[in-house]
Amino acid sequence: MINVTKPFLPDIEEYIEYVRGIWDRGWLTNNGPLVNDLELKLKEYLGLNHLLFLGNGTIALQIAIKALDLKGEIITTPFSYVATTSSIVWEGCEPVFVDIDKDTFNIDAAKIEAAITDKTSAILATHVFGNPCNIDAIQQIATKHNLKVIYDGAHGFGSKYKGKHVFNYGDITTASFHATKLFHTIEGGAVVTNNPALLKKMAFLRNFGHESMDTFASVGINGKNSEFHAAMGLVNLKSVDDILRSRKEQSKTYDKELADLRVKKPKIQAGGEFNYSYYPVVFETEEALLRSITLLNGNWIYPRRYFYPSLSSLNYVKKSDTPISDDIAKRVLCLPLYHSLKAEEITFISRILLRSQNNPDNQ
Repeated sequence: MINVTKPFLPDIEEYIEYVRGIWDRGWLTNNGPLVNDLELKLKEYLGLNHLLFLGNGTIALQIAIKALDLKGEIITTPFSYVATTSSIVWEGCEPVFVDIDKDTFNIDAAKIEAAITDKTSAILATHVFGNPCNIDAIQQIATKHNLKVIYDGAHGFGSKYKGKHVFNYGDITTASFHATKLFHTIEGGAVVTNNPALLKKMAFLRNFGHESMDTFASVGINGKNSEFHAAMGLVNLKSVDDILRSRKEQSKTYDKELADLRVKKPKIQAGGEFNYSYYPVVFETEEALLRSITLLNGNWIYPRRYFYPSLSSLNYVKKSDTPISDDIAKRVLCLPLYHSLKAEEITFISRILLRSQNNPDNQ
């Protein structure tokens, strides 16, 4: 069976060595030494000023919105994972959807200003599939209208924009280190900022507002993560360059094998460097997509319609006109891509897709 993804697992003995240290110390959570070490090493690897390791990427979004004191409307993308929109609603704000660029699949910066009202407080944009947003254009709009910027960087680990890691941009960028991501801590996430005052505020927010054992600086929740998750991150970080390299090579193999498949791939944003975290293809029609899924599933191959449906169709948001997102969401499919996927398996997947295209009535 070939799934759309498979978590990278490091050498088990190396992980167990970290676990033995946790056992010896008896320090399992509450900002332990491994959490601190992981935060330091991530900042060094990614070239960041400030980072807080959190329980997951969704709590990261919620803390980011809370830390910026956002109210009213937040302009966002309809083409992302549901957590992007749900976090806005969860924090009592209203998502205002701006349609996506037909080539990059990211929020279309040229359409943002038309959606700004006197209730708009921020822009929350996703680096979709790891493809950097049009960061300069978004920042120019935010500066002009005095808006905050949050980037959902759940897919962005390893991607760059104009030579800097994408986590460096915006007022806050959030990250997901879920097991499905190319760098993971089993469950996990982070908030990143260049603003030390925001960092301090988010540090309180992730730990019940504790300033000391018995004093509280502010409201807070439990957004922390454990030593066991940090241990997985520390081991996996040693392999991340190899993970990025292998995904790039696998994507090149797909490109070669699928050269004759009538699909569209996202165009990488000008100035961006892609991390190959996903391999999305957009079929000519939804019927062609569904036909391919049926044939792949019949051969124990399980891609994913990622992201489907368009978030503007959710039953707890105001209906919006997002025709490009609606259309792409119906036709996009993420093919299997993970560190241990073999070239022969990619060839097998590709041949099935070509067969579906070339023999639609007699598969």
